[in-house]
Amino acid sequence: MAKNKDKGRKKRKKDASGPNLRSPKLYLNRELSWLEFNDRVLREGLSDRLPLLERLKFLAIVSSNLDEFFMIRVAGLKQQQAAGLRRRDISGLTPVQQLTRISRRVHQMVAEQSEGIRRATEQLAARDVHLLEAVQLTPDQQRFARSLFGLDVLPTLTPLAIDRLDPCPVLPGQQLMLAVSLAGEQEGRVAVVPVPGGLNRFITLPAESGLHVVRLEDVIAANIGALFGGAEVKGCAVFRLTRDADVAVQDDAAGDLLEAVEQAVRARRRRAPVRLEIATGASRQLRSWLMRWADLSAQDVYDIDGMLDATALMEVAFRPGLEKLKIPDWPPQRPRDLPDPEEDVWEALQQRDVLLFHPYESFDPVVQLVDRAADDPDVLAIKQTLYRTSGDSPIIAALERAALNGKQVVALVELKARFDEARNVVWARRLEEAGVLVIYGIAGYKTHSKALLIIRREAHRIRRYVHLATGNYNDKTAKLYSDIGLMTSDSDFAADTAAFFNLLTGYSEQVGWNRLTIAPTGLRGRFEELIDREIDTSTADEPGLIMAKTNSLHDRGIAEALYRASRAGVKVLLNVRGICCIRPAVPDISENIEVVSIIDRYLEHARVFYFRNAGHEELYLSSADWMTRNIDKRLEILFPVADPRIRRRLIDAMEVFFADNVKAWRLMPDGTYRRVRRSGKAVRAQETFYRDAVEAARPSAPANVRFRPMMRPDA
Repeated sequence: MAKNKDKGRKKRKKDASGPNLRSPKLYLNRELSWLEFNDRVLREGLSDRLPLLERLKFLAIVSSNLDEFFMIRVAGLKQQQAAGLRRRDISGLTPVQQLTRISRRVHQMVAEQSEGIRRATEQLAARDVHLLEAVQLTPDQQRFARSLFGLDVLPTLTPLAIDRLDPCPVLPGQQLMLAVSLAGEQEGRVAVVPVPGGLNRFITLPAESGLHVVRLEDVIAANIGALFGGAEVKGCAVFRLTRDADVAVQDDAAGDLLEAVEQAVRARRRRAPVRLEIATGASRQLRSWLMRWADLSAQDVYDIDGMLDATALMEVAFRPGLEKLKIPDWPPQRPRDLPDPEEDVWEALQQRDVLLFHPYESFDPVVQLVDRAADDPDVLAIKQTLYRTSGDSPIIAALERAALNGKQVVALVELKARFDEARNVVWARRLEEAGVLVIYGIAGYKTHSKALLIIRREAHRIRRYVHLATGNYNDKTAKLYSDIGLMTSDSDFAADTAAFFNLLTGYSEQVGWNRLTIAPTGLRGRFEELIDREIDTSTADEPGLIMAKTNSLHDRGIAEALYRASRAGVKVLLNVRGICCIRPAVPDISENIEVVSIIDRYLEHARVFYFRNAGHEELYLSSADWMTRNIDKRLEILFPVADPRIRRRLIDAMEVFFADNVKAWRLMPDGTYRRVRRSGKAVRAQETFYRDAVEAARPSAPANVRFRPMMRPDA
């Protein structure tokens, strides 16, 4: 081993005199890479291979993704621009250059999205599902819409003469509004009418057959004159603002973190606009007036030829009664490691580790574990991290009940989970009222780890049970996100998880970890150590292999280590859902690096890291992506899969991910993506995992089912 280490040092020393691995030419821009991810989502929405309502879902996701992108990423770049900063990013671009390229790419994207919505709408009409414009309504439908407007909509509307009001009211971001120009005595005046957010976006119309709906804003626009006492309406246009939401919480200086978070959430409402979306066809007067009022340039204005805020297409996509236009349901299966629903969960975890592969396997065992612990008289304490939870979280309810039952309950509620801050403040207060000891982590760091520890008294001894995962304790997203969890009573895992919670509650001295690696103190070093070990053990006869599955890769240190591995002959297979800064297939740099991305019915969210290690295979799961913020600025957990049976199962799964030739895209050196070409039979990873879960859940299924790619003839 000493020789191997010396050999590795020589390789890295040689690299130091070789190509400059920090050259901007070797890296892709983070923001443009993310836009390529959203483009892959858009391609699903444009695909004729998908049922129509599934296409609508992807087209809606494109809009919700762009909303967050502008609120955070574009807003941050605009802050840098306003401050006069010219600092270049990892790819060598300044903030101004990034904003210019972003604008050009997004304008192209929203034009394609609008065309895709129009084409899907036409195809839906052929199946008797009609998403109508106001001008397309029949006379009977017009009378119905006019009556509904007068009864249910008009009383909720508030026209604002914002150029006359002092102080000027704050127009909310992410809300549809109508800009109205008036003629006659009001010539030159512009009023703004917010579209009520509490009403359904689509109004169902009477029809002899099928489904007929019209957008709420169209009905308001068609009847807008009723708001202005007979004044002549000269023009009307639907628009929408996106505001800067990149507000930092200085938790290390805040005396009351709950109050500081609430103030930050409120501050977002008054932040500067960063994007204006406006319906194509708006008059030049209205468009210019809104640009001046919002202090935005033409680069920041997006003319939408069709539907603004397409996220509302989800209302149509999830309508009952339209199952023929949807993909078949894949109900979660009972986990293969918990085949008997009558088996006592404590006894099961004493005998074996349990892998949970969501959403193919149900998230219910996690909820049931916390539920069972809350009522079990032998459970003494429950400790859990909560980053994002559902609106009516059964886990929160179980923790409240456990505290009321007299158990010691500790909950780390991450108040700074972006866009979930307000919800988490409510949860924190509810838990505190129930008697839960609520903590908010360590000052200066977000706690992004997913950990649960249950302490139970058993036969004159104390036993601890652990659940660690790649995804949040959210029963709703566990049905939509692909994640992996591990349940165990292993004493080393239990001791480390207990020590981790002690760190969170104030015992901050370093400990000797048995199984876990923790960010920000040890994760970077551990990843680089594992990559360097793969370089050291790689030979021409037995080359090294790294397989990694992550949501994003944007850390220069990790990227450099992977470049070194590639140059040393190590095969590097990366499955990166979103942002990836690495350029693959660059001669003498990344010839051995392959990057793929899978976009399918479930959001790929698991973080898995495999190292061949000269045949002594190791596999790790983590809450952390290969992002600088995860490695250096958050509390994260990396943990090994120790059980050989489970490790083999996950290695097989990784191989299936890289065999996908139906829903996979390959990253090109120029930063664009191309669909992976099919060679031989079709392999779709998510379908493979679901079919295997169904097979394993059958009463007669063998316990050692392994993932096998589902083969079907080419379409």
